[in-house]
Order: sequence, then structure tokens, then C-alpha cells
Amino acid sequence: MKTRTAPRSQRGSALLEALFAILIFSIGLLALVALQAVSIKNSIDAKYRSDASYVANQIIAQMWVDRTNIDSYAHNATGPVCVFTGAASGNANVTGWAAQVVGLLPGSAANMTQIQVTTPAGTSTRLVKVTVCWQGPQETAAHNFAVTARINL
Repeated sequence: MKTRTAPRSQRGSALLEALFAILIFSIGLLALVALQAVSIKNSIDAKYRSDASYVANQIIAQMWVDRTNIDSYAHNATGPVCVFTGAASGNANVTGWAAQVVGLLPGSAANMTQIQVTTPAGTSTRLVKVTVCWQGPQETAAHNFAVTARINL
């Protein structure tokens, strides 16, 4: 039997095809690794937002229970978002809550939480706005979560 050899112009084409296949496969693997990294980052961001929602609703629930002292819950009530100013609350519930926020969310501080208590004109209700800020590791901008409630006295 005679063996046929490939023409000189086609020698090495199988090797070239294998190299291209490896290149495409490698690019696909790198894309999957990048997708996994983005997925993990988004999952962590969702956890922080969920934690912020939990603590914000927790202090509002405490305010519903303690309606007679609701005005004492005002905490850092002025200033731009996440750079709050004003007087810190002396209420023990608020100081404990602020400590819980600092322990739960990364990059947060007591002055990065805000509780505004206002009285709409002509009503006996209080409008409460709670804002919680945090900054994840290796992030340059702070995130915030705000919730508003109307509490009847």
C-alpha cells in the first residue's frame, strides 16, 4: 500500500487549527472567570443592600414602639448624603443601632447614618427618613439606602 502525503502547501495546517482551537477555548475560559467574578461582586453588593434595609427597618420599628420619644431619634439630621452633619442622637436605642450598623456594614461609621424626624404642617404625624451609608472594600464611592415612613402619634 502506498501512503499519501499532504501537499507541501498544506503541511502544518492541523497544528495551526489546533492552536486556534486552544486560543478560542482559552478566551472562553477567561470570559467565564470574569463572569464569575462579576457575579460574586453583585452577590456581595446585594447582601450589603439587604443588610442596610434590615437595619433601617429595624430602627423604624423601634420608633413605632417608642412613639412618645420619637423626636429624640433624630440623628445627624443635616448635610449631604453620606456626609451627614448635625447633632448625634443621645437616645440609647439610636446609639446601639448605629453601633450595629458599623459592625454590620463595611466602611460605615456613626456619622454615615442619618435619621430625620420632621412634622408635616397641620398634622400630628412624624415623617421619618432613615439613610444608611456604607463603602465596600476596594470601592471609591459610598452606597446608600434610604427608607421613609410616616408614624402616627
